[in-house]
Amino acid sequence: MQNFTVSEHEKLNTAVALGFFDGLHKGHRRVILSAVEQKKNGLASVIFTFTQNPTRVLSGLSAQNIITNEERRAMLEEEGIESLGIEHTFSPDFKKLMNMSAKDFVEKIIFGDLNAKFVVCGFNYRFGKNGEGNTELLKKLCDENGTKLKVIEPERDDGDVVSSTLIRLLISEGSIRRANKLLCSYFGFSAVITHGKRLGRELGTPTINQKLPENLAVPKYGVYASAVTLENGKVYCGVTNIGVKPTVGGTKLLSETWMPDFHGGEIYGQTADVRLLDFIRPEKKFDNITELKNAITDNAVTAKEIIDEMYN
Repeated sequence: MQNFTVSEHEKLNTAVALGFFDGLHKGHRRVILSAVEQKKNGLASVIFTFTQNPTRVLSGLSAQNIITNEERRAMLEEEGIESLGIEHTFSPDFKKLMNMSAKDFVEKIIFGDLNAKFVVCGFNYRFGKNGEGNTELLKKLCDENGTKLKVIEPERDDGDVVSSTLIRLLISEGSIRRANKLLCSYFGFSAVITHGKRLGRELGTPTINQKLPENLAVPKYGVYASAVTLENGKVYCGVTNIGVKPTVGGTKLLSETWMPDFHGGEIYGQTADVRLLDFIRPEKKFDNITELKNAITDNAVTAKEIIDEMYN
């Protein structure tokens, strides 16, 4: 998939999917596939998104992204979305366009730079300065330009509208299985393995320590079954604790993962990808180290059962 450049609009008629696409959940994928389907009408498919989360920029709040910007970029430009057939991405800096009126945004960017002949977005899509534009205005502008607009109605799951907000809530509650179902992928992160206090090694359960990526949605503190991919490409069953390790007096948020079947030696400084599969138990403070060790061992049994269920 190629990054779309403005000069290409002179030779390409496009079908443009509009959205920030944080998480690329089920609803997002319906929007994207609607643009891809226009290939049959000779239109090149383009995703229009931003490099920053517009809602977070406008509110001044720190982002709580479902996936990191790096992972979102990779999914849009390389891996997951490639199989859906998107041909181009167009992702300008939101801050450079945030004061553009809704009308100018559509006419100059969507119709002008991208030469859109077909536009698709979600039912709650907003655009233009202060989010003044909505799907009704977009339809009016598209009609005036002779551009077809398709608005995707809400995707529902068990009566709930599938949204990034819902998925963030599920993650914060530890409802990882359902969050993953709505994402059509596994929530997690990639981060460098750092040195810890080596307590796990003393307990016979050596762990990898990782700092959660900045601005990533924080899961409920507790223990999760996980799938861990190391730089050698191998995937291991993991027992991941997200929290502050209260039993040993911890105070800083950390991800700590034990891979029971890994015996490969030192991997400090490498990057490990950790995907959370299911919630096992909340984080708790144990009375002593022996209780902690027994709990970790029991958690490993549960984690293996979960991975066997999901992968076999």
